[in-house]
Amino acid sequence: MNDASTANRLPDAFLTVRPDWLALHSEPVLEPDLPIVDPHHHLMDMPGHNYMLPAFLADVGSGHRLVASLFVECRVFYRPYGPDDRRSLGETEFVNGVAAMSASGLYGPARACAGIIGNVDLRFGDRARAALEAHVAAAGGRFRGIRNVAAWHKDGLRATSANPPPGLLLDAEFRKGFAALAPLGLTFDAWILHTQLGDLIDLARRFPETTIICDHIGGPATFGPYAGKRDEVFADWSRSMRELARCPNVQVKLGGMGMHVLGFDFPTRPVPPTSEQLAAAWKPYVELCLEAFGTRRAMFESNFPVDKGTCSWLVLWNAFKRLAAGCSADEKRALFLDNACRIYGLDLAAQGIAV
Repeated sequence: MNDASTANRLPDAFLTVRPDWLALHSEPVLEPDLPIVDPHHHLMDMPGHNYMLPAFLADVGSGHRLVASLFVECRVFYRPYGPDDRRSLGETEFVNGVAAMSASGLYGPARACAGIIGNVDLRFGDRARAALEAHVAAAGGRFRGIRNVAAWHKDGLRATSANPPPGLLLDAEFRKGFAALAPLGLTFDAWILHTQLGDLIDLARRFPETTIICDHIGGPATFGPYAGKRDEVFADWSRSMRELARCPNVQVKLGGMGMHVLGFDFPTRPVPPTSEQLAAAWKPYVELCLEAFGTRRAMFESNFPVDKGTCSWLVLWNAFKRLAAGCSADEKRALFLDNACRIYGLDLAAQGIAV
């Protein structure tokens, strides 16, 4: 189970954020008036990985028009005491406090953490519902769903700060807990590698009433034993993603492509990449996702600060805007704002957020 002892570790595989290196490139903000809801970022404070509200707001202040964001769990600030199925409440309580700070308006117009995707280990089975209800009660109306990281590979590839077991999405106790999500109106974020997409397809078919979000374009791994096999991986990944898209309850997040998982060499270059370079590298993946899922079931995500090891906030969202250049105005609004609000049930007007 997830607990405080495992909650505060991050793998060496996380790319190092180098502010001096990132500062070597800047560019004008594209479409600065386009409103954005970032449906996927983290906050954390641990050795070597500090990214709290001031750091997030500093990134946001680089020019893009972020109106709101959703925090996604990263196993931080867990309670070091109490029942094991309540320790992750510490993270939700912390984030709800940050959200309240931001909602005051004292920290700028963007509403950070307007929605919370927390963590309840669904392997608690029959105990999971009560734990989920405790998070809902603690979040002041901001709790939208949970994520249980399942990214695992037989060769021990580390794609995440978590340490999930093999076959998590197929586990019987996990699925008992999973059954509690839909009745509570909660979503499920899945972070897996492309070799596990079959497990997610099975889960989505078994629980068609549950809204599932496939994080980070389904994790096409091009590192470790897959290094140098980009075309082979892309073919396998694309087949599975097309099949996953046949499940109408599944959505996809377009992001996470700045992590080491995709095997791009941008972090090793003398200067950071431009948005044109990123868009060119990521285009095949985004085009496949949009073709399979459509513009109503996809949303761009920052995955900051994890993707900050590859590029700045300014350059990241410029790359996304370049990737959406061929979309209509309505499609852009869906990909950058409306889909995140609809999928996660985020009512901007109710939180005093003007768009």
